[in-house]
Amino acid sequence: MSLKLINAMFLLACMCMGVIWTNYVVDVPIDEMFTTSGYMRWYLLGAFIGGGVGALLLLALRYVTQELYERLLPVFITIVFSMLIGYFAAKFMQVLFPIAPGDEAAISRHIYLTSTLVLLFGFAGIVLGLTRASTLASLVTAVKKRQVEFGNPKLVDTSVIIDGRIADLLKTGFLEGTLIVPRFILVELQKISDSEDVLRRAKGRRGLDILKAMQQDGSGVDVEVIDDDPADVREVDGKLLALAREYKAKIITNDFNLNKVAQIEGVPVLNINDLANALKPALVPDERIEVKIVKEGKEANQGVGYLDDGTMIVVDGGREHIGRSVKVTVTSVLQTAAGRMIFTRMA
Repeated sequence: MSLKLINAMFLLACMCMGVIWTNYVVDVPIDEMFTTSGYMRWYLLGAFIGGGVGALLLLALRYVTQELYERLLPVFITIVFSMLIGYFAAKFMQVLFPIAPGDEAAISRHIYLTSTLVLLFGFAGIVLGLTRASTLASLVTAVKKRQVEFGNPKLVDTSVIIDGRIADLLKTGFLEGTLIVPRFILVELQKISDSEDVLRRAKGRRGLDILKAMQQDGSGVDVEVIDDDPADVREVDGKLLALAREYKAKIITNDFNLNKVAQIEGVPVLNINDLANALKPALVPDERIEVKIVKEGKEANQGVGYLDDGTMIVVDGGREHIGRSVKVTVTSVLQTAAGRMIFTRMA
């Protein structure tokens, strides 16, 4: 049942309730409301007021955000529980000191006692709710975080989800523990998937599909979505670093800048690009390999080719052999932050 249908049924119920209250005030049977034309206007007014009250309530509920709900719920529970304690305490005293039938003074004293106890306990609930309930909520949140901490948590960045290789990495079993995806990462993915740019939109939707596949792949690694969002930090990278320190977690990313900042701040980082570079086959000078030259290089008489893993091969003297596979000799290997480049010459 959709939310719109539920809202419509609620408004209809409020209008019916307005008619019932109007019938109570006007004191005309409902089966006579259509025959008594003078009272018809009152029932229509009651239905209108009931529907208006329901509409105002629905409008107010739209402004209750998830964060506001989580903050107010412990306070509300504390206040209601305290008032119930006061009410049942008054009832218990009524059992201990029963009221004689017809003793209006005793009945009045009981009403005053009940009101006083509900007021006192309600005030205590308000004070405790506003000062202690937030601490209780923090304690519950801390327990949840402690449970996640025992799962060897790793925070996942947007770049890793869009990249997609983490899904294949999960299937190999090299990753273990709990992968934590903050809600603001999902929001960022959603914004990318709604982008007007076709390429960005395709990347965002692919990232959402990959995240869904990660949750269902059965690799034994839990993928948890959390609502924690550091309010004092605006940048997404800063939020990830704050959560990593809070959860004592590692960050999985492909972002070069986030990688550097995390290293400066002492937050452990797992960079999939570094892992891919480490798994590439090692080549040493004077080793011979075969490569297909696909384009010209920046320098004169240079050609450029690529290995199967994407490693760039710069061939000195290879410009004349574009489009052909040739044997080359490795002269040097240059490791950069963006990857590895191999310089060769024609064999």
